[in-house]
Amino acid sequence: RRLAGARAVPFTVSGWTLDPTYPDLQVSLHIFSFRAEYPSPNLPFSRAPIGPEARRSTMAEAGDPTLEQGLLANPEESNQLTYTGDGSVDFSGNPVVKEKTGRWKACPFILGNECCERLAYYGISTNLVTYLTKKLHDGNSSAARNVTTWQGTCYLTPLIGAILADAYWGRYWTIATFSTIYFIGMSVLTLSASVPMLMPPSCEGAICPEASPLQYTVFFLGLYLIALGTGGIKPCVSSFGADQFDDTDPAERIQKGSFFNWFYFSINIGALISSSFLVWVQDNLGWGLGFGIPTVFMGLAIISFFAGTSLYRFQKPGGSPITRVCQVVAATLRKWNAHVPEDSSLLYELPDGVSAIEGSRQLEHTDELRCLDRAATITDLDVKEDSFNNPWRVCTVTQVEELKILVRMFPVWATTIVFSAVYAQMSTMFVEQGMVLDPTIGSFKIPPASLSTFDVVSVIIWVPIYDSILVPIARRFTGKERGFSELQRMGIGLVISILAMSAAAVLEIKRLAIAREAHLVDQNVPVPLSILWQIPQYFLVGASEVFTFIGALEFFYDQSPDAMRSLCSALQLITTALGNYLSAFILTMVAYFTTRGGRPGWIPDNLNEGRLDNFFWLLAGLSFLNFLVYVLCANRFKSKKAA
Repeated sequence: RRLAGARAVPFTVSGWTLDPTYPDLQVSLHIFSFRAEYPSPNLPFSRAPIGPEARRSTMAEAGDPTLEQGLLANPEESNQLTYTGDGSVDFSGNPVVKEKTGRWKACPFILGNECCERLAYYGISTNLVTYLTKKLHDGNSSAARNVTTWQGTCYLTPLIGAILADAYWGRYWTIATFSTIYFIGMSVLTLSASVPMLMPPSCEGAICPEASPLQYTVFFLGLYLIALGTGGIKPCVSSFGADQFDDTDPAERIQKGSFFNWFYFSINIGALISSSFLVWVQDNLGWGLGFGIPTVFMGLAIISFFAGTSLYRFQKPGGSPITRVCQVVAATLRKWNAHVPEDSSLLYELPDGVSAIEGSRQLEHTDELRCLDRAATITDLDVKEDSFNNPWRVCTVTQVEELKILVRMFPVWATTIVFSAVYAQMSTMFVEQGMVLDPTIGSFKIPPASLSTFDVVSVIIWVPIYDSILVPIARRFTGKERGFSELQRMGIGLVISILAMSAAAVLEIKRLAIAREAHLVDQNVPVPLSILWQIPQYFLVGASEVFTFIGALEFFYDQSPDAMRSLCSALQLITTALGNYLSAFILTMVAYFTTRGGRPGWIPDNLNEGRLDNFFWLLAGLSFLNFLVYVLCANRFKSKKAA
């Protein structure tokens, strides 16, 4: 691109990697070939084939000033196709035509994949605490810890998928590989609940024999293969879907905002089926079938994903983001005593808006964290030793800005951990609370885990309301194309999460009062209070998800550097892992401090003699303090600026 006007190509050039955002890309290829006096086939390039018009152009007289004009002489033909401006390519590595690829044309396959995959995941996770207590005979605290630890791992393994996607495989092949691992794990888990020798023994009266080491091994092997598989694809699917929209096109940029809403909507369609139908199957028809159906849907998810291959837009991996971060740190430490010039134009950057990182646009210099600018400062020693090709000594401004963005995002990232701890209660303490409420409606018995259906219903209701009603109204007042900024949206969700924990605490106070009145404190039985009173707390958690989780999806995609999007999506998912670990840690500390002196504690096996309400109030208080910290962090955050 920079040598388009050159009369000869430097002898070190053996081929070209061309940016498809360059105007009239194919013409540029032919000018390169012509001016370098190379026969076209002998000049390798990675983007587009040479058309017949260009082959005719190579017969033009050398140095003809009308050459470029002649190649553009037929504007009608040149305007027939419109290419994306964000560097995306098709499956074969060629520039993609907007009209034929991406956008909502490709998204149904991605949304279908996500819906089926989430159905499979929630088909396991929603009722897992019940399986652990009823089949593996774990106690309440132990089962809750096992579930939160596993769920935490599911949201920690995305780091593996993100690094492989951004650095080596790209998002498409990362999804394909880890989906296969996921399916294997689902199959192993189904076998553990179907094959007699792998199934735990049933209780005989009050005696519940422990599962054998083999049964534990097979069960947890399947469970943690699922954790690896789901973690590997999690940071890639939402980013891959967003890649179908050209960031340089304002219309597609707005559509991308809607994509995140409907992406989360599809997640909850899968979760709705899991939390209602599949939970009923597991409780009434058996766990073999209850785990087998999600396995089938995981297979359908893989089929849906591959079916859209010809319509997808692909972003090439830009090299290891972890390596680039380490290079900036190393170069900064090497030059710790170097003087950073006041004029940012004196810092090292490639000319003409070209980025040294494949798949990434240049980033404008920012004045924050100027200590890191030492990595892009050119010293006399750098000039003397010609260190410009050594990124461990001299980094570009774009590379430095990547690290600055990560540092600026960190405080916002950290404040979402407590929210994830609140969210984790739906699959643990909410379910255990439901077990000691009256589950009957007439002759029908509601499984406690099925109440999470109302969380899903809440999301399904709130997504179209947000997209179709709240955003247009907010747009009139804020002037923002998306109505609310991502940070405003996340803050609203954090407030709603405080209300959710408060609602759970109030219900538990009422439940304990009824238990005392009915003299059920010493009995581990449900109290005569309908389980449907849990609906408000589930509904509030669902509303908070629409604001906080979807806002975080947008925030970590839009604010991340182009070549770090899978990594930043993984970092957002890691907050869910840390939230689960935080929940497990709080449970452990609560059990330790509240059971001293022979007391039953807040969360005993018999919740009628516990104080689960205090646990919910504790989370509500932590959420309130977390919100105050979030407001401070959000006000100080500076958005990235792409050149």
